[in-house]
Amino acid sequence: MLSKALLALPFAAFLIAAAQAPAPVAAPSIAPPAEVVANPANHLFLDLSNGGTVEIVLRPDLAPHHIQQIQALVRRGFYNGLAFHRVIPGFMAQGGDPKGTGEGGSDLPDLKAEFTAVPFLRGTVGMARTDKPDTANSQFFIMFAPRASLDGNYTVLGRVVKGMDIVDQIAPGEPPAQPTKIVKAYLGS
Repeated sequence: MLSKALLALPFAAFLIAAAQAPAPVAAPSIAPPAEVVANPANHLFLDLSNGGTVEIVLRPDLAPHHIQQIQALVRRGFYNGLAFHRVIPGFMAQGGDPKGTGEGGSDLPDLKAEFTAVPFLRGTVGMARTDKPDTANSQFFIMFAPRASLDGNYTVLGRVVKGMDIVDQIAPGEPPAQPTKIVKAYLGS
């Protein structure tokens, strides 16, 4: 009888531990909430020098500080005329650097990382940074293909919802010989 009680003890301890364990936190969805999509200020449009327009739905529900900074820079006309300076086929296209070297940023302060579990898939837009997490400022990148190594290590800004075929036509190179430029960046009205 004592041996049955000893065998039951580990099982009882497991049940007690399982009952006290916190419920797993659901990962944010790659699909934005309806209220995010409904807000015109969350729609970023990039008219590119390759002749097309890209529409990105920004995700303030995932990265509120990053989105505020991007929106402020867009309203100031910061991105107009800037090139995609680092474009790696099968990986991503990076822009938003006024120097065009990958070393520049805006006069606004760098941002604290807002990492999430949203994966970096084709069309995901992320915030570029140095090897230190809290160094994002104005540079962003658009994914050509999934890259799991970025998941949870870079801030997700949003996702391309129209014009991914235009993104695919951004001139490749580091830097490109004839870079594709952002002619005009603007928010929905």
